[in-house]
Amino acid sequence: MTDRLPHEKGFHVSWDQLHRDARALAWRLDGLGPEGDAGDRGGGWRAVVAITRGGMAPAMIVARELDIRVVDTISVKSYDHQSQTEARVLKSPDTEMMGDGTGILIVDDLVDSGRTLEIVRAQFPMAHFATVYAKPKGRPQVDTYITEVSQDTWIFFPWDMGLQYVPPYRGTD
Repeated sequence: MTDRLPHEKGFHVSWDQLHRDARALAWRLDGLGPEGDAGDRGGGWRAVVAITRGGMAPAMIVARELDIRVVDTISVKSYDHQSQTEARVLKSPDTEMMGDGTGILIVDDLVDSGRTLEIVRAQFPMAHFATVYAKPKGRPQVDTYITEVSQDTWIFFPWDMGLQYVPPYRGTD
């Protein structure tokens, strides 16, 4: 147990950093899909499914980079503010498109405990799961990720942050 507050071991992610990391995720995923419609290289994806809400920005960037035009969402609620709760699906993607998940790329911002991805993987076992960031407890649920952080690190995403004036350490002018 630690006396540290969540912001004291925080990893602050700017929009620029998220964009770079999501592009790196796309590059890592390029050519891994089962479809043969990605030019001569093969390895295209049938669709991208973003896990809302955090997965929407990275999924949009991945879809753009890999020229994937079919994008859908799955909504799973597993947090109330900063407290984890029992995960449950609020909205599912198009069932005809999804099938068992073959050829589908499911994208989220972060895997923490892995509960959210565990629920989605149970519905779509053949899908490929990708996150930008991963923590050790949830890492086994992810097929592809970019950056691993420690389990006790709190990630501050740009959509959770606001810009404000900060006074200088010294002086008033």
